[in-house]
Amino acid sequence: MAFTHLHVHTEYSLLDGSNKIKEYVARVKELGMDSAAITDHGVMYGVIDFYRAAKDAGINPILGCEVYVAPGSRFDREIGSGDDRYYHLVLLAENDQGYQNLMKIVSRSFKEGFYYKPRVDLELLEEYHEGLIALSACLAGEVARFLNRGLYEDAKKAALRYQEIFGKGNFFLELQDHGIPEQQNVNQQLLRMHQETGIDLVATNDVHYTYADDADPHDILLCLQTGKKLADTDRMRYEGGQYYVKSEEEMAALFPYALEALENTHKIAQRCHVEIEFGVTKLPKFGVPEGYTSWEYLNKLCFEGLERLYDPVTPELRERLEYELTTIKNMGYVDYFLIVWDFIHYARQSGIEVGPGRGSAAGSIVAYTLGITLLDPIKYDLLFERFLNPERVSMPDIDVDFGFERRQEVIDYVVGKYGKDCVVQIITFGTLAARGVIRDVGRVLDMPYAQVDSIAKMVPAKIPNVKIVTIDKAMEVNPDLKKAYNEQPDIRHLLDMAKRLEGLPRHASMHAAGVVISQKDVSEYVPLSRAQDGTIVTQFGAVTLEELGLLKMDFLGLRTLTVINNAVKHVKKNYGISLNMQEIDYNDQKVLDSLGTGRTEGVFQLESGGMKGFMKELKPHSLEDVIAGISLYRPGPMDFIPQYIRGKNRPDTIRYDCPQLEPILKATHGCIVYQEQVMQIVQSLAGFTLGRSDLLRRAMSKKKLSVMESERQAFVYGNEKEGVPGCIQNGINEKTANKIYDEMIDFAQYAFNKSHAAAYAYVTYQTAFLKYYYPVEFMAALMTSVIDKPAKVAEYIQVCRQMNISILPPDINKGEYGFSVSDGSILYALSAIKSVGRPVIDAIVAERKEHGEYLSLKNFIERNIESVNKRAIENFIKAGALDCLEGNRHQKMIVFGQIVDDISRNKKQSMAGQLSLFDIASEENKKEFEIRMPDLAEYDKETVLANEKEVLGIYLSGHPLERYRNMMEKMISARTIDFQPVEEEEEQEESHVRDNQKVIIGGMITEKNIKYTKNNKVMAFLTLEDLVGSVEVMVFPRDYEKWQNMINEDDRVFIQGRVSAEDDKASKLILEKVCAFSDIPRELWIQFENREEYGKKEKELLQDLRTSAGSDSVVVYLRDVKAMKKLPAAYHVELQDDWLSQMRQKYGNNNVKVVERVLKSL
Repeated sequence: MAFTHLHVHTEYSLLDGSNKIKEYVARVKELGMDSAAITDHGVMYGVIDFYRAAKDAGINPILGCEVYVAPGSRFDREIGSGDDRYYHLVLLAENDQGYQNLMKIVSRSFKEGFYYKPRVDLELLEEYHEGLIALSACLAGEVARFLNRGLYEDAKKAALRYQEIFGKGNFFLELQDHGIPEQQNVNQQLLRMHQETGIDLVATNDVHYTYADDADPHDILLCLQTGKKLADTDRMRYEGGQYYVKSEEEMAALFPYALEALENTHKIAQRCHVEIEFGVTKLPKFGVPEGYTSWEYLNKLCFEGLERLYDPVTPELRERLEYELTTIKNMGYVDYFLIVWDFIHYARQSGIEVGPGRGSAAGSIVAYTLGITLLDPIKYDLLFERFLNPERVSMPDIDVDFGFERRQEVIDYVVGKYGKDCVVQIITFGTLAARGVIRDVGRVLDMPYAQVDSIAKMVPAKIPNVKIVTIDKAMEVNPDLKKAYNEQPDIRHLLDMAKRLEGLPRHASMHAAGVVISQKDVSEYVPLSRAQDGTIVTQFGAVTLEELGLLKMDFLGLRTLTVINNAVKHVKKNYGISLNMQEIDYNDQKVLDSLGTGRTEGVFQLESGGMKGFMKELKPHSLEDVIAGISLYRPGPMDFIPQYIRGKNRPDTIRYDCPQLEPILKATHGCIVYQEQVMQIVQSLAGFTLGRSDLLRRAMSKKKLSVMESERQAFVYGNEKEGVPGCIQNGINEKTANKIYDEMIDFAQYAFNKSHAAAYAYVTYQTAFLKYYYPVEFMAALMTSVIDKPAKVAEYIQVCRQMNISILPPDINKGEYGFSVSDGSILYALSAIKSVGRPVIDAIVAERKEHGEYLSLKNFIERNIESVNKRAIENFIKAGALDCLEGNRHQKMIVFGQIVDDISRNKKQSMAGQLSLFDIASEENKKEFEIRMPDLAEYDKETVLANEKEVLGIYLSGHPLERYRNMMEKMISARTIDFQPVEEEEEQEESHVRDNQKVIIGGMITEKNIKYTKNNKVMAFLTLEDLVGSVEVMVFPRDYEKWQNMINEDDRVFIQGRVSAEDDKASKLILEKVCAFSDIPRELWIQFENREEYGKKEKELLQDLRTSAGSDSVVVYLRDVKAMKKLPAAYHVELQDDWLSQMRQKYGNNNVKVVERVLKSL
């Protein structure tokens, strides 16, 4: 007798199964079984992974799915509630036809039947039943449900109906025994039904985890799914711990009364054979114009491009283009290039920004002549083989950057062209990663937050040379974690549970940019599902899709392209100059010098603190230097930076190991920086083909030792059979050849793809060019791109102030939706005003463009009464957007409500046909009825700023802390912006605060919340704001008692404390000491030209000092001899603003200065 598991949930029954595919297959093999099934809940996410793993282990994979059957129609949402909303049914694919049908059923369950779960109905099963075997499933199956309720006849009717749909011998009654009393009852009745109807039995175990001792971690996983804690009583659980992969013996012991049911599982397994084809491309055909084949059309486009881009067209260029085209034809990718050319061509025609290229595609002259990429591969020495290697057949990968805002239009175009069933977005799975899974498990186990938090933080975010950080890897590198694991039983339990769940998929979401384009309906090849927002996505991830031969394209949104485009529009509008960014001078020394100043805020890729410092050192002289800079400034190659800079500044220090290296490494001052250089070295020194060089480069970067060693032989000594001469034949001695090879191995794992770096350096240069020549236009476009991140906007406003660009408040008569330029200043964006949506702004701007500027507050409200409400008007006033109209902000705030009410009342009356007094009155009398501006002074500075902060999220016309800026810059060691989480596109910056770091921050307390601890002690949470943002400060009870008088709202203070870092959230500060701004010691310096002048005025000065006696010391400074003298304590003063301005008037503005003394710690 043999047994096969036919009812198995893997990790892809998300948060419900913890049975990892690799472990499951290994366990089945260990138990001596020759076949196994996968039947996840409603999805087929895991079938390809399982198919491959099983095939590799010599196990026959049975591909299936436990589907949800709707009680009525799949389109109907009303029938059935609770348990009867859907029933379970297990479907197994017997052959390829069955697998195709299973994909169709599962896809349509998502597309048409989704309600709580993806549901199918009998009509669907009827339509696609061929090649499928069905089992009646667990207690949630329809047959079992009826039996459980004592409705035997209904159950029998349901079973016969399923048998009718799938055909005799293709539907089985399923026995299960997990120690649940209901199952005993159902099993007895199923035996009776088998006798009465002749429908055969199978026995299954409803597998949800691999080993018996996985019951506990699996229980925790269920709590994660339902948001419960282990200790909760009212939660879903799988009782009894029997849901593991059982052996044949264990199954036989459960069903001694139905051994044939066990036999049947193996009989079914022997019937099931599905073959999935990998690596055969399923490219759509591109529709070419009449009279051309796609090959001829591609040639036509490329050679036209060649004539356009090169003058003269040399035989070498023609040869390179023909070589590339032939390679593309031989590999079968002609249509692929036409498809990409077509949508990029569409984007450029429609004015959608397209990047200059990314990834290795920039190495192809075909891509360049087609306009897919915009930089000349010949000029920058980029290699085609790095992109398409004739010796390694793989899908070419052209990823394309589009402007952030209009990327969707390109996807829509492709959908329109190839049909919505043939273009589908791609799924990705979020996994339970090391840190997160520790926190999740800790929450379920109800362990103290602080304890779990400290353990999670012991897991490093990155480990050098490790792709995925796991708990085990973290224990290897962090002895503290290992120690906690070994010494504390509760931590040991936490980590053991977390390790079993680590790496499980947590949820499915949509790939940010990936799209599949196929020649037939995608569900012919791949099952489909729905993302959270309802978009249809594939059920397989990107890597699997490529293995199945489907075309995957990445349509990426790059914010910088939108910035460049908007800046160019501003330039056109303000100067009438149409900039063509392709034709600017890419070797402009002034632009390159501006990078070397380190003031590169807003310049693509050069914004981080470390990059600014590196650019200052590097002082780039050419675009090549920028390309190299981008490639070197990453962990790993950073060690080569000093060598690169030395070679650049002192070319005489460069030493080449052999003369053949010079032409290859000259551009990078003797350093290997790029993967392309590794390929060129192998080609030039040892005579490898470029294709073979690319294979060796891949082996080096993936550390494939066996390949590297066998190729070392060929590199040094050659290989006659394969036509490789080797270094020695080329006059390079053995020792040198081995040394060069070792250096390449060292470097290959870090080397960067030059094609990608060059394409991106192109964008970097464009942003630098615009920032240098059109700073105002560039900064306006830059700020518009981050409009939804007030902290970023505030940071760029500081940058503008440093660049002496003034920022004006929003203006209803000149402003636009985004930031715009007006007379050399930047006008604040109207859309940044809170609770004013885009439609409102568009309406206001359109009305202004059509009927002229707004003349008064009343005129503005009358013309926009349909679109603006009182709240919006109030926010416009507070933001200063109506400053261009008569009256100050205070006056407008008082009268605007009345104006709105008046206009609405008049409108109602005129609609009702009533005359108002206003209509009868003569022109002179009308003035009497106008609502007048009350006689009020403007709000004080503090109120104006507070209002701006309220509606714009930042202070605009000034900053309450501006006068303290110098003192703050001297005192603090961190800014609030350093506490913000690192964005995905940014590398971890040096300036970002680290956990437990001691820092001093300074600013104004804007919020204070009091909390009581369990022991009724008082603690507080403060929000502290500096010039660019805010940070949360925690004050524990002991410190609160000590400092409570100094930490009230609006207090200006320095706080010293420890950082508490968070994953993916802003870090917080734990307060240790406080010092008020007013307590920072200050000195009054008074300067005289020489001793003689001081002698004349001394007596008068001492009298003046006495008029404002206090505790701040006074220093007299003599300019000619640079001497200073501290006056005795009797002459200390209190520095008040009024008194200071009198002193400045009397002794000269430049001769009276207040200086703060810097404290290194509080």
